[in-house]
Amino acid sequence: MPKLRGEAFWRETLRSAHYVVAPMVDQSELAWRLLSRRHGAQLCYTPMLHAQVFLRDANYRRENLYDEACPEDRPLIVQFCANDPEVFVQAALLAQDYCDAIDLNLGCPQMIAKRGHYGAFLQEEWDLLQRMILLANEKLSVPITCKIRVFPEIDKTVKYAQMLEKAGCQLLTVHGRTKEQKGPLAGVASWEHIQAVRKAVNIPVFANGNIQCLSDVEECIRKTGVHGVMSAEGNLHNPALFEGRNPLVWEMAEEYLEIVRKYPCPLSYVRAHLFKLWHHTLQVYQQLREELAKVKTLEGIVDVNRELKLRCQEEIANQKGGEKPKEGLPFFHWICQPYIRPGPKERCRENGDSGTEKGVRGKRALEEEEDGNSELLSKNKQKKKLRNPNKSFDPSLKPKYAKCDQCGNPKGTKCVFNMCRGCCKKRAFKEVADCPGHGLLFKTKFEKSLSWQHSQRGIQTPEISQRGDAEVGETAVLREAGDS
Repeated sequence: MPKLRGEAFWRETLRSAHYVVAPMVDQSELAWRLLSRRHGAQLCYTPMLHAQVFLRDANYRRENLYDEACPEDRPLIVQFCANDPEVFVQAALLAQDYCDAIDLNLGCPQMIAKRGHYGAFLQEEWDLLQRMILLANEKLSVPITCKIRVFPEIDKTVKYAQMLEKAGCQLLTVHGRTKEQKGPLAGVASWEHIQAVRKAVNIPVFANGNIQCLSDVEECIRKTGVHGVMSAEGNLHNPALFEGRNPLVWEMAEEYLEIVRKYPCPLSYVRAHLFKLWHHTLQVYQQLREELAKVKTLEGIVDVNRELKLRCQEEIANQKGGEKPKEGLPFFHWICQPYIRPGPKERCRENGDSGTEKGVRGKRALEEEEDGNSELLSKNKQKKKLRNPNKSFDPSLKPKYAKCDQCGNPKGTKCVFNMCRGCCKKRAFKEVADCPGHGLLFKTKFEKSLSWQHSQRGIQTPEISQRGDAEVGETAVLREAGDS
């Protein structure tokens, strides 16, 4: 049966999905997808998977997809990051039997994507993207889709989308922010860009950005004409967003934890989800926030969740009539609601800095510093600077290490073979040689061993080159030397 394309693929395979849960690294795992589907989500994506790792590592495939097969978890789109057509397609071929489509991540704006050369940092390499999508469209039995960020210019964004469609993309998700808009500098997503793309292409389009509640979803569809709307942070803070409800936080937390018991996932994922769900409450109960950060077991997380529930119920019981939510929240802190990310000025005021972008710290500061702005330092580097005021973080001043002749790792400065310790040990063992720089004394120990053996028999120690009868015990001696 030929694979469906475009509108037919969206209507039949994706069941005309309007409400979509975004691919989120370590956050859109099976348990969370099932919770979201119970509360209105019609389509889910896996977390972003690294195509090269997926291709070479069977454990990675099993942990992230194969062991998570679940009839309730469909329709499902598997997302990969990649920058090589062959690697991308080979990884997709291993995943296609477990999903309804393969998505190419062209939207990740984080520094790790810049270092790995994938995500939004491929958006200028149109020839490469065409080759990746053309090959995937030809080889895969399921459709290929893409998730992109916009360019500042609407015209260029439209041409970008049309290029992807022409190459074989069957569905396009448009995040209405540029790759520079992230963290405290995220700002508002441009629905104008999304609307222009929707009018310019003939394939289904999903919108992403500015989605905090169901009314935002409805308004986005009305203004842009898209087929569906994708939510990430809005979904994390309120998994019932697509139902149009704002349930009690502990109801969602307890339901999620029950699903995790049936479909286990790393404890770090669970903890991160509860930090998002309980975000506003944990600002009130700081001690429990610390307990949640330190807990080491699922049962421990369940206990913290139970304690938060009890404290909120006690607070509700003592509530006075007519009392309103604090901190400018639309609802009381124990109700699922959006978290509005503060802009640069608000973040600076929270940190006690002046209202300038120089006050922005954390990941954003680290990324800008790595891009060449040495005025901004991460918190960790600020602490190092306090301990050592003369310390410099200028990459050009870092010492350049010579590489091992064998593997490319830094070589030992005193190695007689110009190798790293691992390669040096293999060579010294093979050649029965010494390397004082790495503390490897195979030759010395071998000579001592021969000397001892011959002294026991009252025979004069021969030269190393004339091993004679000593060859019988050579293997055992070398093994002993290697173990030491």
